[in-house]
Amino acid sequence: MADTIEFELVSPERLVLSQPVEMAVVPGAAGDFGAMPQHAPLISAVRPGVIDIYQGGKVTSRIFVAGGFVEVTSVRCTVLAEEAMPVTELDQATVAARLEFAERSLADAAGDPARAKAQLAVAVAQAMQAALAKTPAPH
Repeated sequence: MADTIEFELVSPERLVLSQPVEMAVVPGAAGDFGAMPQHAPLISAVRPGVIDIYQGGKVTSRIFVAGGFVEVTSVRCTVLAEEAMPVTELDQATVAARLEFAERSLADAAGDPARAKAQLAVAVAQAMQAALAKTPAPH
């Protein structure tokens, strides 16, 4: 179909999503971008954040990704994510504990590799908190 693009989101564990979509807004390394039909070819790193899936002119799915890579062509958008889950599966208490643990790891990090790993863990947990803050409360 000319009005959709094939979207695939893959994590190390599984194929998270594979379906035609109107648009996928991806948190790219240089900023968010919308992948739509006839998009120019693009390969980018993905920063921790939320992918918004659009159908019928509105967001139908919000999926948290902890980073990875994306390839976009005129007919397909493929995201290879380090970690991915629907935003609805994020829990405030779990995310707060994850951030606390990551911050402790950063404070205790000895050496550049450990510090870089801990900084990434903090960034992922902070992005999870931001995703929760933008999610409407259930009715």
